Amino acid sequence: MTQKKFRIFATCNIGDDALNLLRERGYEVEVYDRIEPPPKSLIIEKVASGIDGLITTLRDQIDREVFEAGKGTLKVVAQDAVGFNNINRADANRYKIPLTNTADVLTEATAEFAFFIMGAVSRKLYPSEQLVRENRWGAWHPFLPFLGDEVTGKTVSVIGTGRIGQAFIRKCIGLDMNILCYDPVFQDHKFIEKAQCELDLRFESGFVTEKKTIGYVDFDEALSKADYVSIHVPLLMPDESDTPTYHLFNRETLQKMKPTAYLINTSRGPVVDEGALYWALKNGVIAGAALDVFEVEPLPADSPLRDEELKDRLRLFHHFASGGKTTRLSTDPNKGMAGRCVQGLIDVLEQNYGGDYTRMPYVVNKEAFARQ
Repeated sequence: MTQKKFRIFATCNIGDDALNLLRERGYEVEVYDRIEPPPKSLIIEKVASGIDGLITTLRDQIDREVFEAGKGTLKVVAQDAVGFNNINRADANRYKIPLTNTADVLTEATAEFAFFIMGAVSRKLYPSEQLVRENRWGAWHPFLPFLGDEVTGKTVSVIGTGRIGQAFIRKCIGLDMNILCYDPVFQDHKFIEKAQCELDLRFESGFVTEKKTIGYVDFDEALSKADYVSIHVPLLMPDESDTPTYHLFNRETLQKMKPTAYLINTSRGPVVDEGALYWALKNGVIAGAALDVFEVEPLPADSPLRDEELKDRLRLFHHFASGGKTTRLSTDPNKGMAGRCVQGLIDVLEQNYGGDYTRMPYVVNKEAFARQ
């Protein structure tokens, strides 16, 4: 048990079991227990009341106003997500507030979701189910009313080869795909060598009859040669990176893809220009797309992506890639986002690791606390 009763405000219920871990340690925990996010004014009010820790999600805008309201009392912002574009990192650094996130634990869940929705849009699972549910399925026919595209043996381009991109690649190996890789920041050639060894072993042992390859290529080649393009990059704006990813997929880049190719996005919505994607799908520039993230979330009612004419080739999901029970709710910080979120908060408040924020594994903005 802790000596001090820390006060926590959670902008969302991240899981009763995880929050109860804090209560069992003597923490006073208040939760905004509604589906929709709290207004920013309420977050500022709670922070100004003297809370020690703030648990947030991607829905919450955390910036100078929030940090100023907690000046002298707020000690940590614990994000229940791997991404933190909603939090102004520069402001967190300016006010010397540690920011934690839940990287790693959602890697496999996100990668497998990207893998599944690639097959869903390609094999036309949704249109097929509609036929059955709406009682429009007539006699069996070899190719009518439509056919899907096989995934096995095709070429997939993986845009971004970090943790999730690599996990996605491992799954694609199982479908004997040729894999093209593009990463604007870092190329992990050791991983590529290991992946090629696995592909070679499958061929040499007789598991497959065709030899498959994996390797890094430039962006244009990744787009022009792929049957599937799966996005796994962070959102980087033009003013914060030499290799921005904002609207990386636009009219120009989408036109470099095959007209038979599919685009998969489980990274961040603004990486894809939705207006350009709508145009590409309407005009047959690409064959289809599956999206788990959007430029504005929830997807607006008037979004052109809701066009009924696109529903046979466009799959839309509710930011659900990490939405597995273990990944979202496990209290084990090595398995669950909720567990890692509260552990990051505990590390800061209870001054684990000798109170050295740079040693705390879940603190993101270590640069704010590094010795000069």
